Amino acid sequence: MGAAAAAVMAAPQVRRFDYDVTNTVNVSDIDEVRNATREIVYRVWPGAGFDELWIAFHDFQLLFEGRLPGYEGCDTVYHDIQHTLDMTLATARLLAGYELSADDDERLGADRAVVGIICALFHDAGYIRESADRETRNGAELTSCHISRSAAWLYNYLPRIGLSEYASRAAEIVHFTGYEKTIDEIALDDPLDSLVGHLLGTGDLIAQMADRCYLEKCRDRLYLEFVLAGVAIEERDDGARVVRYQSGTDLLLQTPDFYRNVVKKRLDQDFGRAYRYVEVLFDGENPYLAFIERNIAYLEHIIETGQWPALRRSPPCFTFNEEPVIAANALVNKKLAELRRSRPAVLPTH
Repeated sequence: MGAAAAAVMAAPQVRRFDYDVTNTVNVSDIDEVRNATREIVYRVWPGAGFDELWIAFHDFQLLFEGRLPGYEGCDTVYHDIQHTLDMTLATARLLAGYELSADDDERLGADRAVVGIICALFHDAGYIRESADRETRNGAELTSCHISRSAAWLYNYLPRIGLSEYASRAAEIVHFTGYEKTIDEIALDDPLDSLVGHLLGTGDLIAQMADRCYLEKCRDRLYLEFVLAGVAIEERDDGARVVRYQSGTDLLLQTPDFYRNVVKKRLDQDFGRAYRYVEVLFDGENPYLAFIERNIAYLEHIIETGQWPALRRSPPCFTFNEEPVIAANALVNKKLAELRRSRPAVLPTH
């Protein structure tokens, strides 16, 4: 049994809210995730330096905690600091698993892997509001363009830490975590760069859906972001209004079909089953997929039995401001009230 698999077997049975899928790394703690990432990098790329990644983790902390001049910090309640750290660890594991299983002429190399991890750290940087922005009230309102904003951040950031040659590529690679571009529209010449994108997009999906509190976070937090983003209630150019999600519970009701018809297609076809590379580190097991299936099966049980009160967990939310969920709820109530005044008959009650 490998060291990683042994750690999972030795971990407590009850998974803690803010720990990764193996229950061994606190993914709300930047130092813990940085250290776990460093162990992975040194194991797989023993000659690699860690200076760029150390700086990137440091700057991530400044940006997301609202301590970087010119930026407001993370205030999105679903795409919070824990989400980014969790998916960064998952991405590092995927990169390592691929490298350990690849032939010599198909390996990523240390520099490309480091860039992939940095892309993970800043894949949601586009949600961070600039201090000069007086129109946007919450980062969720930037949902439709947040990947392009993250791409711009990476393009400008990588030269500052000595990785100029990867700036243009990183700005494309990050698009694998969103839907602003189709897979075919992402402009990368080297297949290995595209592979990094597949691993990055995979890490983003499997980490969030394997979160122990994924179901409650969808209902109580992702729905709020969807309302503020104009996703839950879409106002079209022709004046039509489409209500996609009546409530957080309605969002959960649609989640099993979303997983099977959208997420699985993206993971299996668009990303070429890249999730399998994590199995190299866990003796052929995939703790992420196992926990995702567990979450979806439990949700289907809740839907079938109507036992919605069973979803009672209220995990901490890691943003730069105090009481972020209360603040987001207040903005959602205000937005719904504004929309209701203009067309009351078609809007849900939050």
